Amino acid sequence: MAIRNIITGENTSALRKCAREVKNINKRTTTLLDDMKETMNKQEGVGLAAPQVGVLRRIAVVGYEDEYFELINPNITKSCGECVDDEGCLSVPGVRGLVKRPQTITVEYLDRDGKLQKKDVSDTMARIFCHEIDHLDGVLFVDNIVEPEDVEDIQDEEESTE
Repeated sequence: MAIRNIITGENTSALRKCAREVKNINKRTTTLLDDMKETMNKQEGVGLAAPQVGVLRRIAVVGYEDEYFELINPNITKSCGECVDDEGCLSVPGVRGLVKRPQTITVEYLDRDGKLQKKDVSDTMARIFCHEIDHLDGVLFVDNIVEPEDVEDIQDEEESTE
């Protein structure tokens, strides 16, 4: 395993490209997954997408609390609810902002063995999955930052529908 360099800067063209689907899971794929996990842990992150380390493939890793996921060709198939919370990113160091995300999502993805997985995640874990999948589409969290006054409007809307 090896620590990979993380591309930084919100205007970096490499971070703004859409990643390509993984057609064959092979030794290079599993080595990349291992390197990404090691890199994410070294940087004390909770997620890392392949484009962040200069590989334009639809691969991401997520590690939060005691759970760890390797996502190949992930796709959000269902989402519901919404919440606004603070986010940051290893590729945009020193920047934080409030981002609106779904409260709960269903994600389908391939694992390192090529087996189709389906996972329902909520709250912080859903936020992390969405953040990393956005990276695969060339979207950074800074593109979705909401202003504090907009958060109040969102909360008011939620309260009126309950």
